Amino acid sequence: MATSFHGVRAGADIGGTFTDIALEVGKQLYSGKVLTRHDAPEQAIIEGLLQTLERAGVEPSRLESLVHGTTLATNALIERRGARTAFITTEGFRDVIEMRTESRFEQYDLNIVLPRPLIARQHRYTVGGRMSAEGTELAPLDESALEEVIDAIKACGYESVAVGLMHSYRNPDHERRVRERLLTRLPQLSVSISSEVSPQIREYERFNTVCANAFVSPLIASYLNRLASSLEDCGIGCPVYLMHSGGGLMSLDSAARFPVRLLESGPAGGALYAADIAARYGLDRVISYDMGGTTAKICLIQHQRPRTARTFEVARSWRFKKGSGMPISIPVIEMVEIGAGGGSLAHVDELQQIRIGPESAGSEPGPACYGRGGDAPTVTDADLLLGRLDADHFAGGSLRLERRAAEAALDSAIIDRLGGDAIEAAYGIAEMVDENMANAARAHAVESGHELERYTMIAYGGAAPLHAARLCDKLGIDQLLVPAGAGVGSAIGFLRAPFGYESLRSAIMRLSHFDQKSVNALLADMQQEATTFIRETGYRGEIERELRAYMRYAGQGWEIPVEVDRETLGEEEIDRLRRDFIAEYGRVFGHAVDDLDVEVVSWSLTLRTPPAEIEQHPLCRNRATDDALQSVEHRALFDTARRDFGQARVIARETLPAGVSVNGPIIVTEDETSTIVPDGFDVTRQQDGCLLIERQRKET
Repeated sequence: MATSFHGVRAGADIGGTFTDIALEVGKQLYSGKVLTRHDAPEQAIIEGLLQTLERAGVEPSRLESLVHGTTLATNALIERRGARTAFITTEGFRDVIEMRTESRFEQYDLNIVLPRPLIARQHRYTVGGRMSAEGTELAPLDESALEEVIDAIKACGYESVAVGLMHSYRNPDHERRVRERLLTRLPQLSVSISSEVSPQIREYERFNTVCANAFVSPLIASYLNRLASSLEDCGIGCPVYLMHSGGGLMSLDSAARFPVRLLESGPAGGALYAADIAARYGLDRVISYDMGGTTAKICLIQHQRPRTARTFEVARSWRFKKGSGMPISIPVIEMVEIGAGGGSLAHVDELQQIRIGPESAGSEPGPACYGRGGDAPTVTDADLLLGRLDADHFAGGSLRLERRAAEAALDSAIIDRLGGDAIEAAYGIAEMVDENMANAARAHAVESGHELERYTMIAYGGAAPLHAARLCDKLGIDQLLVPAGAGVGSAIGFLRAPFGYESLRSAIMRLSHFDQKSVNALLADMQQEATTFIRETGYRGEIERELRAYMRYAGQGWEIPVEVDRETLGEEEIDRLRRDFIAEYGRVFGHAVDDLDVEVVSWSLTLRTPPAEIEQHPLCRNRATDDALQSVEHRALFDTARRDFGQARVIARETLPAGVSVNGPIIVTEDETSTIVPDGFDVTRQQDGCLLIERQRKET
């Protein structure tokens, strides 16, 4: 008989390999991890949710809310597996998404191959009509040409249509008229317009974003309908919220209309999880490290807030190199992502070097050691052979790993090419994946102007605690935290997310000719848009407001954000805007520029629910004492420093004495992951179950 609880909430994160569940019953946290079903991803959520509810002794009907993040939209773009989509744009601009910005992501590659546009040329249509950059109609929309385009769209049987017209971010009338005529004649169509999906300047990014939204919209709408129906069938009738890329929650209806905002939903949840841990311990400089089955992500978190951006790239085609992907202009938590997860495939390249990813074994068939038909070596296979994983207790004992299958995979793909034995091959794979992640972290830090040596790492995801200490070693980081429930960190982060939405508008305006009336009207429209999105979730409480102006000197090509602390702007605020921009420009670039006018390019208005009160407490550490661990189990663990095996103690996280620092090497186990504490590091379990891992200081 299930017990009745107050405050039962769940988070569900669909990854490329595992679907993670976090269930919060009051202050008690339960977690689950099941293999993702790519043919029916909603069924993995149902399976994991019901298993976790049963373990907690909670009836499905008692669940009060479900927060969900998914990689489905991202995978659909990467695999080009979306709806049959047409694109309608302004006459003369048909090839914008193919011409890109004419920049080369590999400057000296004479044979460079640029990524294919999401929508091929024969599926792109144009209509006459033109708006100016100020929003004035220069030429009326060509209605007769539009009708001919609609005839062609009907004849070709498109499921979805993207509409992106020039300068529609300033005046959306033509785009709205195109949508109206499309739906009047073809009401079954899914139609996305750029003035709603991404009302920002830079037509290449805006057109790409609306095309991506239209491409995945029918797929995501179908999935969300199946999810809602499946939840209802098993007695779960609670509200379902979707995590969006900017770090807030949105309703099912909003997610179905703007699925492009879901692209980074899982990683965004993980960043919020790390920010919550940082706030708990009062840490102002944090680097989060999320390594799952398919990818690894790094995010910088300062003053308990993840860094954010207005654009990011998806589906990079060339070694995850910046500029080789599809730019998406939506608000997003800024992070660097590489194909280096537990399921990432290892191979030997033409230079006889071990390479990792970006291809992944996923959950079907999965790594070779899963025994589900996979025959290519992965990072998980290497971790098993190096003693980091327990073959009999992987994923809480739900999956038994096969060592011989892992050895056979390494033998055929690595050893036959390079020689050596299985352990040398496994060590090479592990070192390569760690070095790839370290390089990505260094580059991200340098681009952001930060020194990682002064940061604390927070590691989560099923594979991150296995590799985090080695990554700290490479980056010179002395302090690492592995929170309780790290194996399902993104799902827990969903439960920490606020209801929130960021509205963006571009309206280029010099401060010397600032039109207060039009700007205040624009801000009021943005306020209405963001409020509507939040109210759609059912939330009716207090809302915090954050306004930014993206500004630059007139003539420059890019802009920087400047905080604005007023709801409406008058003469006094305009002068303050100028002063604040000059001060921020000097802080970022080291100097200001004299005698140049300043202009606002875009406005960003964020509304979110206030953060919950968090009780801060200091990290606890005592001098090492090993008396309490003399009788624990031991296991052979490969030491990367000595390049040989040694004996490491094995202890479950919940039985590690709180407040006592213990010397490595030690393996701290839990159902969803294991934490490797190598020789040269200490581990101290905090009162909340978090593991503090620190480099041992040499006595002087």
